[in-house]
Amino acid sequence: MLHVDPIFAATSGAPSRIVPSILAAGGEAVPPPFTVARIITETRLNSWLTLGLLLAAGLYLYGVYRLRLRGDRWPVVRTVCFLVPGLGGIAAVTVSGLGAYDTALVSVHMVQHMLLSMVAPIFLALGAPVTLALRTLPVRPRKRLLAIVHSRVARIYSFPLVAFAIFVVNPFALYFTDLYEFTLRHEWAHELVHAHFIATGCVFFWPLLGLDPLPGRWPYPARALLMLLSVPFHTVLGLTIMQSTTLLGGDWYPSLHLSWSDPWNDQVVAGGVLWAGGEFVSVTMLAVLVVQWIKQSEREARRLDRELDRQEARERAAEAADAAPAGVREGGPSGPM
Repeated sequence: MLHVDPIFAATSGAPSRIVPSILAAGGEAVPPPFTVARIITETRLNSWLTLGLLLAAGLYLYGVYRLRLRGDRWPVVRTVCFLVPGLGGIAAVTVSGLGAYDTALVSVHMVQHMLLSMVAPIFLALGAPVTLALRTLPVRPRKRLLAIVHSRVARIYSFPLVAFAIFVVNPFALYFTDLYEFTLRHEWAHELVHAHFIATGCVFFWPLLGLDPLPGRWPYPARALLMLLSVPFHTVLGLTIMQSTTLLGGDWYPSLHLSWSDPWNDQVVAGGVLWAGGEFVSVTMLAVLVVQWIKQSEREARRLDRELDRQEARERAAEAADAAPAGVREGGPSGPM
């Protein structure tokens, strides 16, 4: 979704007859040259996505407030993960100025791709919103949520191999078919792709790194293996885009006639974003998974230690009872009649 800069529109002096040749999705004119400052100045807070993000943040904070009212604690780190890099990451690439350039520069779109499908879903999962809802909802809504979580559809899509296949195949199906150009020419389709990126990332990362109760969760070694297999995926995708002899989106980007951006160079940058960013995020998340694995092993070891301590205490009590004098065991020696 692109926006017209008022200063650019007033001072460019471009005749109105050439405006149709530089229209982007939704019929809005292409913005002026991209700068870091325009990430702030081109921010738009009047979209449905802004309302959705604010609603999600409000419901989450209300759940935390309800827990505290009844004296329960909720880890601060979970709240921070969900709100700042989770919802905040989505806002940073959609309602900010980056969102104003996502159909003008394929490199900006790839930054969106990375944040929406790999970064934000991870932190949304670490925020454990389902667990929070289960602890605060009334009985009937809680049962409905549990029914959804344990439904057949949820079991299928949260199965790691299914989620992995969706995560890997979808970008190739999007970028190397006519579908990507279609999303550039239709704003509703472009917005749907954003939602699809978020959903795909959640489906993949929630069973691997999330803290919510999900059916059929794999053990940590299997999760680590699957995460490791995902590392080269964005490398292959990024290198393929960088070395491609055709432009993504067909003739969309050349038709914009941007004097300040070359579509071929921008596509190379876009491939580099996927390559470098994908490897960094994948390796970092693999490290997070290993840390979770270690902590879970430590918790399990402490649980076993406590169980062994209780078993040893019971054995000592039984031995002490067996070693006591018969009279004491029967209630003490009887006195003289």
